[in-house]
Amino acid sequence: MAEVADLVSALECEQIEPGRCRFTNVGLGERGVVFGGQLLAQMSVAAATADETGTKSIKSAHGLFARPVLVDEELEVTVDLLHGGRALSMVTTTVWQRDRACARGQILLDTGEEDLIRHAAAAPGVDGPDAAVPWGDPTEGQEVRTVGGVDILDAGSTGPAEVHVWVRTGGAAENPIVNQALLARASASFLIGTAMRPHAGVGQSVAHRDISTGIVGHTISFHDDVESGQWMLLANESPFAGRGRAFGRGQAFTQSGRLVASFSQEAMVRRFPTGQSAIGREATVL
Repeated sequence: MAEVADLVSALECEQIEPGRCRFTNVGLGERGVVFGGQLLAQMSVAAATADETGTKSIKSAHGLFARPVLVDEELEVTVDLLHGGRALSMVTTTVWQRDRACARGQILLDTGEEDLIRHAAAAPGVDGPDAAVPWGDPTEGQEVRTVGGVDILDAGSTGPAEVHVWVRTGGAAENPIVNQALLARASASFLIGTAMRPHAGVGQSVAHRDISTGIVGHTISFHDDVESGQWMLLANESPFAGRGRAFGRGQAFTQSGRLVASFSQEAMVRRFPTGQSAIGREATVL
């Protein structure tokens, strides 16, 4: 299990020059490749550097992941401010490694305003974190508990294409942007497993070994303040999987039932292409 300090450290942004940042991955990742949710988190933190006033938070973040990023090498993120207004800023970010563009993000920053109207979906009526079952994912660096003890690693266990997970990051940073980035990262973690859950013999334990999986795109929209050090419920569902792809969506709630974010994901769930090795980093090529 990665230490929380390492998880937060991976979001420390070194600004090389205006519009260019560097991140170190401090050993986080699996198969030697940086997790897509981690890249979206890093792009979100980098995008916030475009706000010179320091008053805006992340409203939404959308990432597309074209090439693997190696975990044992530094990566750079370029930041292009498309529009910087009083209420909203629109930022494009690109992840670079070995002089190649690997991922791209579209980040919307906003100041937040008073309600004109307000409504929010209710939290699902599931057990709280005290009744949930601890679940160890070595790539997370977070405390994770699954409602009902659902194990998306177990290819022999099947159920509906929905998974409810409680997550928190103890000792998380006070920086609101980093708290949002940590939730962005967590929100990308369970949707592929959710999509595979109804299908016997398919689960995350066989991913990258017998089948090829990976995040193609992930989007999160923030509705309210986020405290990643407190328990949050991620309600995940997958309404469709087929033709080598899987679509998932979800919502993040506080323990008191407040909706703080919604998210969705396009993923790859397919057989390995003919002639492609299922061993090592080759298994991660999209």
